[in-house]
Amino acid sequence: MPNPSQLRAAALTVTAVLLATWSTGCSSDTTNEDLTAQKLSWKECPAPSESEGGGSAPSPLPGGMEWQCATLKAPLDWADPKGDTIGLALIRAKTSGDASKRIGSLVFNFGGPGGSGVTTLPAFGKDYAALRTRYDLVSFDPRGVGRSAGVECEDDQQLDKYFQQDATPDDAAETQDLLRNTKSFNAACEKNSGKVLPHVRTTDAARDMDLMRQVLGDDKLHYFGISYGTELGGVYAHLFPKNVGRAVFDGVVDPTQNPEQSSLGQAKGFQLALDNFADDCTSKVEDCPIGDTAQDVKDRIAKLLKDLETKPIPGIFPRELTQTAATNGIAQSLYSKDFWEYLTEGLQQAYDGDGKVLMLLSDSMNGRNENGTYSNITAANISINCADDKPRYTADFVRSRLPEFRAASPLFGDYLAWGMVSCTDWAVPGAADHPDVSAPGAAPILVVGNTGDPATPYEGARKMVDALGKGVGVQLTYKGQGHGAYDSKNKCVQGAVNGYLLQGTVPAAGTVCS
Repeated sequence: MPNPSQLRAAALTVTAVLLATWSTGCSSDTTNEDLTAQKLSWKECPAPSESEGGGSAPSPLPGGMEWQCATLKAPLDWADPKGDTIGLALIRAKTSGDASKRIGSLVFNFGGPGGSGVTTLPAFGKDYAALRTRYDLVSFDPRGVGRSAGVECEDDQQLDKYFQQDATPDDAAETQDLLRNTKSFNAACEKNSGKVLPHVRTTDAARDMDLMRQVLGDDKLHYFGISYGTELGGVYAHLFPKNVGRAVFDGVVDPTQNPEQSSLGQAKGFQLALDNFADDCTSKVEDCPIGDTAQDVKDRIAKLLKDLETKPIPGIFPRELTQTAATNGIAQSLYSKDFWEYLTEGLQQAYDGDGKVLMLLSDSMNGRNENGTYSNITAANISINCADDKPRYTADFVRSRLPEFRAASPLFGDYLAWGMVSCTDWAVPGAADHPDVSAPGAAPILVVGNTGDPATPYEGARKMVDALGKGVGVQLTYKGQGHGAYDSKNKCVQGAVNGYLLQGTVPAAGTVCS
């Protein structure tokens, strides 16, 4: 069962490329070298390994520009910067514009936590063509992710069973099964990656980004953070306010919430997205194939999930589509309005006893490849969240909160509530109830909130602006659907973001795009 915040990572499981041949694990090199003086050896990016998604090396950008990959050496433990090191996988596309007008590097983090920037940036590279006119586009695998000392937990066969389990227990026996499976997964993480687990906090990744800034040769960090990337960017701004350059946060995490509050907010967000999906399907001229009214659409989905709890249907042989997998697949499809047609198709097929499409969507959420191998997105997601988040929730606590979660979302409430036990029995204590993003003195940060965002509800944008502090956060609202705003292709949003990143023009606070 994925951690609730893994829902923020769903869109990152696209087929792309990851640095696959250079060693980026832990090293016992304890020389006293100045890591800020290291020179990156940029090379052609190889094809990714199966464990990172498989496929081909990234295709050249328009104009023939090739993607380049390198490894940045960073301390394993920032409290001991002269001790063991790890390698961080980087990727870049050099600027397409006039070198004399180049601003510097624009560093992307696409969220998760647990998403590989090395795979994701090439997949969406064409969407950032305008930004490449004045920046080198750069992304990376944060520590614990992919080839950056990637966390390893259970193997592929064990993960198949893990994701097939009942994630919404109804009685004591099912609850014990869930807790036992969670404990087993967490113990595997400690056994296989115990040396790395204490050092994958967001504060560690933020310090990595400041090292990256220096090695890339930039006086300021120019940054584009999406989803969890907004939390990482906020933590960076708190630690290094004077080093913040032009920064954009899109699909904004509420930095004031603890994990329980975040999960409840996601329950509300995904229910809103489901409501909007049902309204859209039944408001079109042609008949909606999955229900006569919006309520009928949702009632039929609820009945499907109830039936799947006791009678799974064929999914992708030999696996069956369970209630948990179907819920996972539905959540994945709500990340973008572009996915709604797949949800409609998947539901039609499931009502006829065929679970393939919903299973494919669930596999995408979980980082499962067609050949049965998994990326480490789940292991990294849970490891980073559990290192960051101090609260540890019990089954009794979850049961006490179920009524409010169910009121927030009849469909997703139980699923997200029980996900709160993911960090129970974790080997490393969590750092805090919520991140500190106060950044007095930082340059303006453009904070973009989407009113229809299921994974990072719109209210989080205002909370981020307030938490960053007076004169730092500048809010822009997009009245749309899906997770994030820039990749919606909305001209108003892209014009405001590009205007700030390329020209330094800060839009008026409170600007609304629709």
